[in-house]
Amino acid sequence: MSGVIADNPYRASGVIAAAAAGGLSWQTIETGSTMTAKAGNAYWIDTTSNACTITLPSSASNGDEIIFADYDRTWGTYSITIDSNGLNYQGDDDTFDVEYGTDGQDVHIVYSGATNGWIPILDKAVADVPSKGNQNGLFGFGVSGSYMSLTNLISNAGVVATDTTGVGTDRGYLGACEYGEDKGIFGYGSDGAVVSMSNLVSNAGVVATDVTGVGTARYALGACSYGGDKGIFGYGDSGSAVSLTNLVSNAGVVATDVTGVGTARLLVAACEYGDDKALFGFGGHPSTAITNLVSNVGVVASDTAGVGTARNHLAACTYDYDKGIFAYGTSGSNVSTSNLVSNVGVVATDVTGVGTARQALAATQYGGDKGIFGYGDGSVVSLTNLVSNAGVVADDVTGVGTARKEVAACSYN
Repeated sequence: MSGVIADNPYRASGVIAAAAAGGLSWQTIETGSTMTAKAGNAYWIDTTSNACTITLPSSASNGDEIIFADYDRTWGTYSITIDSNGLNYQGDDDTFDVEYGTDGQDVHIVYSGATNGWIPILDKAVADVPSKGNQNGLFGFGVSGSYMSLTNLISNAGVVATDTTGVGTDRGYLGACEYGEDKGIFGYGSDGAVVSMSNLVSNAGVVATDVTGVGTARYALGACSYGGDKGIFGYGDSGSAVSLTNLVSNAGVVATDVTGVGTARLLVAACEYGDDKALFGFGGHPSTAITNLVSNVGVVASDTAGVGTARNHLAACTYDYDKGIFAYGTSGSNVSTSNLVSNVGVVATDVTGVGTARQALAATQYGGDKGIFGYGDGSVVSLTNLVSNAGVVADDVTGVGTARKEVAACSYN
């Protein structure tokens, strides 16, 4: 099982009880972290203290029904994940897990046969399949004595692979993000002079040749996804610090410059939060801790007062599907401090650092709900640090591939 079909609220009322009265049997309250469901039953799921993974029956017949209900209105804090156990779910196969994470939510599913499998009913709002967390990632480009274009793939278990021969112009100081839900893009940077070219990444992790640049050539910028399937490059240095942005469509097309909002700065990082929004944070020279929220239509907001140690040359990524983390960087000296970002875009105070303090590194999502920081400069390294789905940064993992700095990273599926 991998991936996620995220939150699918119903906005319906008064239907669940009637369906249960029609033949489903309500069970005792479930409080565990795992459970196995049976057709014909309805379950209260209490996630007050922990998330719950629910395994569906391995076989089912047309018309089988199951109900899950949020007993204590806590699925927004600790969600439920449904493992379809070899059967399709809403037309998607068993390579997806299904997550529901809205307080007070009810889920009523009916088996429709092999083609579409289990289908949530009650309301047409359930017809749209929401986005999933990407399983794989890659680190790309960077500097190790000279500019490079090689890449290193990241598995859905966070294992970094050996070097893949580079495609595209050797460069560093670039940005990267996801687009189209399952693909990625590297953009801008420096090959000795600032550039605005980009390189698309397929949903198999294959990097394409250079695409002629759009927008102001610059380096030391940030990038992340927004809106579920689009991306944004922002800030950086074009000879002086800028605050302009360039949106990336869900087909990987980079748009022309959007007039900047917020403090112009370089060496910034960015991550997603809340499923479809983003924020740029930190950066500057001298360093700042300010952030700028990005709406789910790619609109950048004015500065939010900074929280945590002001620093630059850091990295950021998403975790737990809807939260983010900034970590590492330099504030005069290298640090390993991290700052978590809530699912409403609030940046928390410093968390004591784990792993080698360094700067000029990259980070991305992997495994759907986890993250990874990698490479960078304390002295130039290739080590990585995994981030759990609770936002906990792990100790150093011995590096794989060419040690380098000024690298970028994105996820793909």
